[in-house]
Amino acid sequence: MSRPLLPLGGFRAFEAAARHLSFARAAEELRVTPAAISHQVRTLEDYLGVALFRRSGRRVLLTEAGQIMLPDLRRSFDLMEAAMAQAKRLAAGGILTVSMSPSFAAKWLMPRIERFRARHPDIDLRIDADVRLVDFAANEVDIVIRYGPGRYPGLDSVLLFEEELFPVCSPRLLSGPTPLRTLADLPQQMLLHDETINFAGPIPSWRVWLQRVGLEQAVDLSRGLRFTATVTATQAAVDGHGVLLGRSLIVADDLAAGRLVRPFAESCPAGFGYYLVHPPQAAARANLRAFVDWIMEEARG
Repeated sequence: MSRPLLPLGGFRAFEAAARHLSFARAAEELRVTPAAISHQVRTLEDYLGVALFRRSGRRVLLTEAGQIMLPDLRRSFDLMEAAMAQAKRLAAGGILTVSMSPSFAAKWLMPRIERFRARHPDIDLRIDADVRLVDFAANEVDIVIRYGPGRYPGLDSVLLFEEELFPVCSPRLLSGPTPLRTLADLPQQMLLHDETINFAGPIPSWRVWLQRVGLEQAVDLSRGLRFTATVTATQAAVDGHGVLLGRSLIVADDLAAGRLVRPFAESCPAGFGYYLVHPPQAAARANLRAFVDWIMEEARG
């Protein structure tokens, strides 16, 4: 069925006048004259066969019909603006918005981002470093990297990395005033607690790791420095403030560079992983495919 030709100018004039309850202010917003607003509203009223405003001197008030029509009309304009925003993002072509946690952005992506830029100089990345849940329909985000179980109904997801947890510390702690050389030395060390682990789901904690090595009773878990951001907790370990139950992906580059060491070999599987997640229809975008191919290659490496 073909759609009827709607008086879109009248709808726009009506919405602005209804929002301001003033033809003059609506005219100022739309950069036309008040007479033009009045004419467009009258044309719409003739089209609908019903009055939308009651005029009282210079004031205008909505009729019952106007009050009924306004909420749905506003929602329609909101949907149109959202559709245009998506079209503009596609027209921009090169900009790709990727959402991820601040710790993943700082500790894994940033050290590698130049390799992506060298391969795809025509694609500009917008890094949205946030742990909030993304609504792809409402947020201007194209793809997310999420730490979780990998079940995201209605979305495509692919595993990037699985993860394990193990103690890490600065090399300075191995030969400090109370050197950390064996498991028996751990109770004398400051523990660093990454409290984001407690909120991410059923991920092993210091208590679980200590149970594995038989030290649960020897270490006071109520003491230590506590952090609400993984990247800050990791930096505290690099700076020598204590021993952290590190996440393998986040501490990998610091271990490789010698800024952190693993004093003990024992580890715990995290049970969660890092996943690439996006709407199925987004897979057709060339810049998104380029980013997925690159990051999967980096993950395999």
